[in-house]
Amino acid sequence: MPHDHDHDDPFHHEGMSSSGHPYRPDNDQPLTYWQQMEIAVRELLVEKGITTAAEINAQIVLMDARSPAQGAAVVARAWDDPAFKARLLADGSAAMAELGIDPDGLKLVVVENTAGVHNVVVCTLCSCYPRNLLGLPPDWYKSRAYRSRTVKEPRAVLREFGLEVPEDVRVQVHDSTADMRYLVLPRRPEGTEGWDAEALAGIVTRDCMIGVAIPQLP
Repeated sequence: MPHDHDHDDPFHHEGMSSSGHPYRPDNDQPLTYWQQMEIAVRELLVEKGITTAAEINAQIVLMDARSPAQGAAVVARAWDDPAFKARLLADGSAAMAELGIDPDGLKLVVVENTAGVHNVVVCTLCSCYPRNLLGLPPDWYKSRAYRSRTVKEPRAVLREFGLEVPEDVRVQVHDSTADMRYLVLPRRPEGTEGWDAEALAGIVTRDCMIGVAIPQLP
C-alpha cells in the first residue's frame, strides 16, 4: 500500500556522508557481518560442489549487465507511445516483456508522476528493487536512514537530494516488497517534443525512476 504524506519537516543531516551525497557511505568501511557471511556461504557452496566459481561469476556478469538504461528505454517508449503507456500502467511486467526485458517473475507496478502527485519508492524492510530494469540498487537506497525517513518525512529527504516538491503537489511513497516492485514514470519535460527514443532515454536517470529526481534538459 502506498503511504500518502503532504507534511513538511525541517532539514536533517543524518543521511549525509562525507561524499556530499545523501546516504552514500564512505568506501573504506570494513566488511559488514552480512558481507562476511555471503563470502563464507559462497566459498562453502563451491567447496561442496553445489556450484562453481564460474557459474557464480556468470550470474554476477548477468546482474552487472542490467542497468538503468533498460528502465530509461521503457520510460522513453511510454512518453512517445500513449498505447504502450496505458499498457505499462495497467501491467508493468507484461509491458517489460514487450520490449524484450525478462520480468523473471517480477510483479512490476508503474506509478506515474502528474501535475498533482509526485511518487517516490522505498523498501522499508530491506532493499527490494526492480533490478531487471535498474540494475543494482545504490547504497543509499539500502541505508537505514533512507528506508526509515522517506516514509516519515519524504519532503525533507527529497530536499536533501536537491528536489523541492511544491506544496500543492502530493508526495506519495510506495513501499516495495519481495512480491511487488515499483517504478516511477516521470513527467515528460516540456521542450522534448519531436525527440527520438534515444534522446528521451538520455535524460531519464536511475534517480528519476526511483522518484528522488526529475528529468533535466541538457
